[in-house]
Amino acid sequence: MTARATSRQSSLREKAQLMSASEIERTLVRLVHEIIEKNDGAAELGLVGIRRRGVFLAQRLGAMIQRIEKTPVPVGSLDITLYRDDLSTLGPKPVVQKSEIGIPITGKNIILVDDVLYTGRTTRAAMDALFSHGRPKRVQLCVLIDRGHRELPVEAQFVGRRVQTTRDEIIEVQLREVDETEKVLLVERRS
Repeated sequence: MTARATSRQSSLREKAQLMSASEIERTLVRLVHEIIEKNDGAAELGLVGIRRRGVFLAQRLGAMIQRIEKTPVPVGSLDITLYRDDLSTLGPKPVVQKSEIGIPITGKNIILVDDVLYTGRTTRAAMDALFSHGRPKRVQLCVLIDRGHRELPVEAQFVGRRVQTTRDEIIEVQLREVDETEKVLLVERRS
């Protein structure tokens, strides 16, 4: 763990666990069925996860869809760092990951996948990045948690759970691929 991550964690206080590992799994299963239903199957689908945790959620959703539909679903990843409108606040040298999505998107129904929808700025940046790689037939947004407080007119078509938060509260999604644990927490900044 980096010094910055440790410092960030020490300035946060856990208020509640919103989802356990089994609740996350059940939620993803429900989202998969909604995605399949609203897209008439998986034939034209592509999933694109927004780095970081959105990538792992997209991979899980893709594997579940493939099991149900018996057809592979391409899953890619998107680094939005250079498309953010707050780039100057990220520090002097933002770390940019590989910029290729890894899947063809032109003419496909693309599901953008992220862990938390908050202001809408990440989604806007993701759409800018996505369209720099091609022209999908349709773009839909899938999020595990929608916490409100939108600054841009962005709405997810597929939502795991809606959670009302204050601006001082933070939703922290922990996935086993990144955090070696699996849960969703509501935390707040210490005063």
